[in-house]
Amino acid sequence: MRYLRFCLILVTFSMAFLTACNTEEEKVKDSVQDEKMLKPNELSNAFLNGDYEKVYRQTSKAFQDAVTLKQFQELGEEFNKDVTIYILQSEIPYGNGAKKYIWTDDSGSKGMVAIFDEDDIIQGLQVMPLSMYPETDNIYTETVFDFPFQDKWFVFWGGTNSLVNYHYAYENQRYAYDFVVMNEKSTYEGDPTLNESYYAFGKEYLAPADGMVVKVENSVKDNKPVGRMNKKQPLGNYVILDHGNKEFSYLVHFKYQSIVVKEGDKVKKGDLLGLVGNSGNSSEPHIHFHVADSSDPLTSKSINITFDRENKFIHGDFVE
Repeated sequence: MRYLRFCLILVTFSMAFLTACNTEEEKVKDSVQDEKMLKPNELSNAFLNGDYEKVYRQTSKAFQDAVTLKQFQELGEEFNKDVTIYILQSEIPYGNGAKKYIWTDDSGSKGMVAIFDEDDIIQGLQVMPLSMYPETDNIYTETVFDFPFQDKWFVFWGGTNSLVNYHYAYENQRYAYDFVVMNEKSTYEGDPTLNESYYAFGKEYLAPADGMVVKVENSVKDNKPVGRMNKKQPLGNYVILDHGNKEFSYLVHFKYQSIVVKEGDKVKKGDLLGLVGNSGNSSEPHIHFHVADSSDPLTSKSINITFDRENKFIHGDFVE
């Protein structure tokens, strides 16, 4: 799981990611206080309708130092061609009182991300074309899965475009989900460098469907301090289950030496596999879950998951 960082300055125009941080937000706020500021849910329509100057005036000082109004307008006019509507997909806390909002157009081929701080100053704006894989997006597992946890969890990554699911760019984990425990807009309490501060750490990690254990790794230590990732062993501690039908579930990032099953064991849906940890290529304690067509993590192809519920969910939703 990867987290976008709040203080980032990057400007490109073929796939524009415009974002900035600064210490002069009061000046920006004062400059627009005499007019009604855009609320986050109004941004997409303003951008689509060509109100570029109004949007631009609400961006941060550093953003405006990096990008001129003319550049911003030219980018918007080019990107908005053939777009009839932007549809809000998700909104999530982004730290320091900020929120991240994600829209896609009705075709799913274009996306927009905006970061608003607590004063409704636009700290970041990203627009980009989105890759689409309809030939596999609409193929689902024969196995019906439950969630690999109890209680309420937050979908940090999940969905069928790269804005709501960074896994989507990679064929072997395209339809993966990352789940965290969120409480009062935060995933931890106390020292953020300690695994034990995170609500997910040590939670029960459950079998999402009946199957047989075909691969286990249980000897990778949890990342310390939190934020340091183990890219040499990206899965960390994991369990791979064979459900038949050439469908294998990958349960990843278990706590060090917490896995209680072994290769060859048969498990039932809801059986305890181990505890949630922060091993492997993981930025904080969480659950990574995806299904693929083989037990080889490098050559397998991810399959969209059939869950035992009708309601769809993506990045930014709570599930239980």
